Amino acid sequence: MNDPVSPPASRPAGNVPEYSVSELAGTLRRTVEEKFAFVRVRGEISGFKRHSSGHLYFALKDAEAVLDAVCWRGQAARLGLAPEDGMEVIATGRLTTYPGRSKYQMVVERIDLAGRGALLKMLEDRRLRLAGEGLFEAARKPALPFLPEVIGIVTSPTGAVIRDILHRLAERFPRRVLLWPVAVQGEGAAGQIAAAIRGFNALPVGGAVPRPDVLIVARGGGSLEDLMAFNEEEVVRAAAASTIPLISAVGHETDTTLIDFAAALRAPTPTAAAEKAVPVRAELLAGLAELGGRLTGATQRRLGDLRQRLGALFRALPDPRRRLDEAALRLEDRAERLRNALPNLLSRRGAELELLAGRLRHPRERLAAESHRLALLATRLEHGWAQARSTEAARLDRESLRLEQNVGRLTAALPRLLAERAARVETAARLLESYSYRNVLARGFVVVHDAAGQPISSAAAIAPGAALALEFSDGTVAATASRPRRKGDDNQRQPTLL
Repeated sequence: MNDPVSPPASRPAGNVPEYSVSELAGTLRRTVEEKFAFVRVRGEISGFKRHSSGHLYFALKDAEAVLDAVCWRGQAARLGLAPEDGMEVIATGRLTTYPGRSKYQMVVERIDLAGRGALLKMLEDRRLRLAGEGLFEAARKPALPFLPEVIGIVTSPTGAVIRDILHRLAERFPRRVLLWPVAVQGEGAAGQIAAAIRGFNALPVGGAVPRPDVLIVARGGGSLEDLMAFNEEEVVRAAAASTIPLISAVGHETDTTLIDFAAALRAPTPTAAAEKAVPVRAELLAGLAELGGRLTGATQRRLGDLRQRLGALFRALPDPRRRLDEAALRLEDRAERLRNALPNLLSRRGAELELLAGRLRHPRERLAAESHRLALLATRLEHGWAQARSTEAARLDRESLRLEQNVGRLTAALPRLLAERAARVETAARLLESYSYRNVLARGFVVVHDAAGQPISSAAAIAPGAALALEFSDGTVAATASRPRRKGDDNQRQPTLL
C-alpha cells in the first residue's frame, strides 16, 4: 500500500490521472454547480452583513451544519424582504465553490420566510422595534383636515380600489384627486409606495402640482404575503415622516399592517378611507339649512324682544313737546332775571366804591406823614450809629491793653516752663536707666535667647541640643544646650555651654 504522504516522485507510475490544484478545483466547481444548479435550503440566518457595495453576506444554519451564502447586489434589491439575524427562511439559489479558499457557498436568488409563524414573529419584532423608536406615537401624527381641497391617493391605477374611492368621494363630497400609481405587491412595491409618500410631501405649496391636504394609501384584501409591501420598514418610516395627514386603508377590516400604526388614521377598507377623508355634502347642506333656519328664528325673536322693549321705553318717556315748552319757559325767566341783574349789580358796586373813597386819605397827607416818619427814622439811625462807634472804640482799646499784658506775661513764663520740662525729662531718663535689665547684666547675669531671638525664662523650655544665644553686658555668645538638670538631682550634670 502506498504512503499517502509520500512525495509524488516516490509513487509508482500507474493509470490514475494526475491533476493540478487549479484543475481539481475547477472540476469540483463544475460538478457542484451542475449537480446543485437549483436548490431550496431551509435554515436560520446568522452573521448577516450588508457590504458597502450592496452585496449581502450571511450563513444558513441548523442544529448540525452551517452553509455560507451570498446574495449579489442586483438580486438583493429584488428580494422583497430585509434579511435579519435569527430569521428562519427558505433560500432559493445555486451552490458554487470558491477555489481560493477551498470553500463552497450558496448564491441566493430568492428568500422566503419559513412558514406563517416565522413571518408573524418577524413582523411583531419589527413593530416593537419601530414602536421603541417612537414612530407610532400619537403626538407625531398630524390631524386630518375637515374638508380637504386636494386628496392624494397612493394605490394601483388598475385595481378596483381607486374606482371605489373615486365613486365614494363623488357620492359624499367631490374633491380634486391626485393619483400616484404604484405596485401594491411583489418586488419593488415597497420602494414605490415609500417614494410616492415622500413625493407627495415634497410638493411645494402653491406649485404647479397642488400639494394634497390628505393622503390615502390603499390596497384591496389579500394574504399576509400579498400585504408584505405595507409591512416593510421603508414604507413605515415614510408614513411616520409624512407631514401630510395619512389614512391607511390596506386590506379588509381584519387585516393589520405596520403602516396602520404609523398612519394618522386607519380605515378598515379603502371605501371607508374615502368616507373618513371628506364629510357628506348633503348632510352639510342640510346642517347649514338647519342652522340658517335657527339663525333666522333667533334673529326674529331677538328683533321682537327689542321692539317690545323699545315700546315700553317710549311709553315711559314724557311728551317731548311738553318738555320743550317747560324748557322755553325757564329760559325766558332766566333771560328776564339776567336783564334786571346787571343794572342792580352796577348800582351796588357804585355805592360800595363811593363808601371806600370816603374812607381813603388824600395822597398829599399820606406823603407828608410818610416823609416825617422817614426823617425821624434817619435821625434815630444816625444817633445810634454814632453811639455804636464810640462804644466799639472803647472796647477795642480795652482789648489791646489786655493783649499787651498777656504777651508780657507769656514772654516771662516761657523760659521757666522750658526749664521745668527739661528737669522732668532728665529725671525720667535717670529712672528709666536704673530700671533697665542691662544694669543687671553688668552685675554678671546673662539673658538666654532661643534660635528665634525670644528670651527663655525656664530650664524646662530648653531641649537638649537646642541652639541658644547668651546675651552679656558687652555682647552675645552662641551656645548649645545639653540635657537640663532638675531640682533635687545632684548627680546629673548641668547644661553644658559650648
